Amino acid sequence: MTDEKPDAGSPEDASEGMAAARRRYRNFRKVGYRPVSGGAEPAEAGGSPAPEDVEPAAEKPVEPEKVAEPEKVAEPAQVATATLPPPSAWQSVPRYPVAGPTAAGAIVPPAPVPLLTWWRPPTTGAPAQVLVVGLIAGLAGAFLAPPNNGIGWFLAGLFGVGAVLFHAGKPSVERALWLAAALAFLAMGFLRAAEWIFPLCLMASMVCGSIAMAGGKTVRGLVFGALGVGLAGFRSIPWVAKGLSKRGPVGIRPFISVGVALALLLIFGSLLAGADQAFSDFLEGLVPDLEIGVYVRMAFFGAVAAFGAVGACYLVAAPAQINEDAESKPGSLRVKDYALPVGVLVLLFAGFVGTQLAVLFGGEQYVMETAGVTFAEYARSGFWQLLWVSILTLGVIAGVARFAAKKTAKEQLWLRILLGSLAVLTLVIVASALSRMWFYQQAYGWTVLRLLVASCEIWLAVVYLMVIASGITLRANWLPKAIIGTGTAFLLTVMAMNPERVVADYNVSRFEATKKIDTYYLSQLSEDAVPALVRLPEEQRSCALRYVRFRNVEEDWRDWNFARYTARKSLESVAVTERTCESPYSGER
Repeated sequence: MTDEKPDAGSPEDASEGMAAARRRYRNFRKVGYRPVSGGAEPAEAGGSPAPEDVEPAAEKPVEPEKVAEPEKVAEPAQVATATLPPPSAWQSVPRYPVAGPTAAGAIVPPAPVPLLTWWRPPTTGAPAQVLVVGLIAGLAGAFLAPPNNGIGWFLAGLFGVGAVLFHAGKPSVERALWLAAALAFLAMGFLRAAEWIFPLCLMASMVCGSIAMAGGKTVRGLVFGALGVGLAGFRSIPWVAKGLSKRGPVGIRPFISVGVALALLLIFGSLLAGADQAFSDFLEGLVPDLEIGVYVRMAFFGAVAAFGAVGACYLVAAPAQINEDAESKPGSLRVKDYALPVGVLVLLFAGFVGTQLAVLFGGEQYVMETAGVTFAEYARSGFWQLLWVSILTLGVIAGVARFAAKKTAKEQLWLRILLGSLAVLTLVIVASALSRMWFYQQAYGWTVLRLLVASCEIWLAVVYLMVIASGITLRANWLPKAIIGTGTAFLLTVMAMNPERVVADYNVSRFEATKKIDTYYLSQLSEDAVPALVRLPEEQRSCALRYVRFRNVEEDWRDWNFARYTARKSLESVAVTERTCESPYSGER
């Protein structure tokens, strides 16, 4: 019996094809579309179905006569695929689902990169406590800060600092010292009457408060620290907006409550003021006369105070992560690169210091014989140049110390010798500048500018001593913070010692010894100098106090000033008459 295979059109083949088609359709319903890429997709991309998704092929019954024949291996079932439809010219590119995040052709958008990676914003919105802090500081700045220097500035700063500390918690020792310095500078607003002192103290107070909240110990950190509160104020705007949005609309009821309170205050306050004159005067003292300019000033002061307080709270919630402990890149400036320029400066300074020693030991006679000028003219002609030399040399030393190579012991030795010599010679130049200022004031007396510049020279001498100390170990991580700290201490000390009073006291004592005094210059001083000027005889006293006796800038209690109060008490015990005054000094002094 011959074995014959069934032809292609047999019923068995038709039923087998229909079964395979049904299996492919069921698998197509489970898997979905798969792009045609020239072959079956890998299993991890979802191209082939899992083994359990495909039904096993139906086994045909084995006929007895065909057992001896080799078994025919069935081909694996293919997954039905379909070509993606082309995008329409009138529509954007369609987005088809992918099997997973790692599927081929998936477009993953890049993660956003923050602008300042070392200063990330808070993840949540501003809490209600921050809004209260900003409100307290803003109201204090608007209603307590006066147009002139007075006690109101100190009270406004006290409210602002207290509100910030209420949110920030117990401060560290360093933060407490910086905040105390900020308040001490604001206190000069009611302790000193000189108009030039308060703007300087106000800026110093803002810098100290910013460093207190932002911190910093290196040059980069201290620069950010001085500007940190202002920058944080701008960055806090979306933070505050996010906090407000979570609380929903405020509603009209709080505004109605405030309006009713103001109406009741106005009605009953007016009735009580009309009932008693003393109470009316008291209310007039509390409520200043308001004009358009006053409203603008109050709004500006309040906005600045609230801005700074919220910025300080932002720094507490999101402090800047400046890596100040990381070592800086090693310098690449070789010894032969900087030895010649620094060596030339050392030789030049050494020659100048040699001539200064001859002047100091030779005295006035030596100067007049060699320079042909008086000792005072000689001192005046070179003081400002020596001041600029001291400042510029500090920059040269800082630049070379930063970029010079310090890997080997030889490089470190050369750096110590050259920069150390330059710092020591500059310290002698600072001493020469101070001696010139002393001789100059001996000839013409003290002025406020001379006192301030002499104090600056003393601070520069302290800075050079710290530079020499840091050069011994070649470690200056502590130096930037020490320079800022000593500068703040020197400025606060000068303001606390009352510079105008010191100048007036010295000039009055000099008049008692030499009968020489510049009453025109003394008349330009503020009420700070009045307790010293009342010691003068009647003629000189009247000329020195001819302007200050009519001066009165206080409008209400916020403008109260201790120096002005003391001056009024001093003027009550002496007579000041109208006189024609002429200064014995003429020309440039």
